[in-house]
Amino acid sequence: MTSADTSSGIRTARGSVAIVNARLVPVASDEIENGTIVVTDGVISALGADVPVPDGVPVVDAGGKPVYPGFIEAHGHLGVHEEAEGWAGNDTNEMTDPNGAGLRAIDGINIEDEGFRDALIGGVTSAVIKPGSGNPIGGQTVAIKTWGGRTVDEQVISDAVSVKSALGENPKRVYGDKKQLPSTRLGVAAVIRAAFVEAQNYRAKRDAAAAKGDPFDRDLAKETLVRVLDGELAWDQHTHRADDIATALRLADEFGYRLVINHGTEGAELADVLAERDVPVIFGPLFTSRSKVELRKRAIANLGRLAAAGVRVAITTDHPVVPINFLIHQASLAVKEGLDPKTAIEALTVNPASFLGLRDRVGALEPGLDGDLVIWSGDPLDVNSRAEQVFITGTRVYTWDASSGGAVVERSSRF
Repeated sequence: MTSADTSSGIRTARGSVAIVNARLVPVASDEIENGTIVVTDGVISALGADVPVPDGVPVVDAGGKPVYPGFIEAHGHLGVHEEAEGWAGNDTNEMTDPNGAGLRAIDGINIEDEGFRDALIGGVTSAVIKPGSGNPIGGQTVAIKTWGGRTVDEQVISDAVSVKSALGENPKRVYGDKKQLPSTRLGVAAVIRAAFVEAQNYRAKRDAAAAKGDPFDRDLAKETLVRVLDGELAWDQHTHRADDIATALRLADEFGYRLVINHGTEGAELADVLAERDVPVIFGPLFTSRSKVELRKRAIANLGRLAAAGVRVAITTDHPVVPINFLIHQASLAVKEGLDPKTAIEALTVNPASFLGLRDRVGALEPGLDGDLVIWSGDPLDVNSRAEQVFITGTRVYTWDASSGGAVVERSSRF
């Protein structure tokens, strides 16, 4: 097994495999009955009904079962909010400065968090790990594989995804309790607005210094926000209420960044506006109670309403708020409440890959994409179905059978 540098990160350990006699569900193209998919050195090299298996490539017979691309958790806290670790394993929020743009989620990820093993049980092979929502600006996110590296760096898909930001109750409560700015919604928006103005000024001074060949003092927080202004990073906006979503749109208009709504509990009330502006929504988590005021209108059916209006949607467990292996079950309940089944699968694959800038690596079964494949016992949207075999970049990392249950291939067995 090897790993190799790529333009978007360091690939996890890679392998080769051919899955035959499968119902291939590429998501971004038509299904293929009795198909074969070949992964060569971690990357999908071919798929179709009449694809030959190269010599020396291990063969797995799917027995007619469906094969899907690995699912994507578009908004989670795996590894930065570890399960069963309490205070010691919670690095989600650095709630000492409202502007945490200089923070990076990757620096707090423990890849031995039990949640990564749970991800495989649910067929989740990629996750965008984000800081929490305690700050108006929480920090930079990172997209990683859910298994396979000796270190988190070997699991990185992309470290140029987005910056997490929060509107509404969470930052208002955190800093209001401290009797400091921001203690109101006005203050939260003001912190974000001021940070971007400072970033604009920083960019102008930096560029002027570079043109003259003069030295210039770097500022990591401002540099990150400049990357948002330049369109390199998306702006992941935690927001629930419709009025906060309106504020998110207002701020995006002022500074011209790529906005992605996270949670969007009341997004259906502005679905036509979001659709017209092509602002995507990472919706959820769905398996929760109305635990605070801004969740008063929480309803699973709101996801279907957003999608019906033409909004591109993804689904989140917000792990560990909801266990990550329940990602597909949230999609199933959304279908029950009106979401189109095809859209439900797209919300776990091609949609988040597209609007979070990961489409060149994951999100579908296509030649050139990573060999992240899952053999399911049946339709994943059927709650009785389970992920039976999970491959990440062509390497089998999880297997389930009736006699022994599920088994993760541990790092100690692979490296």
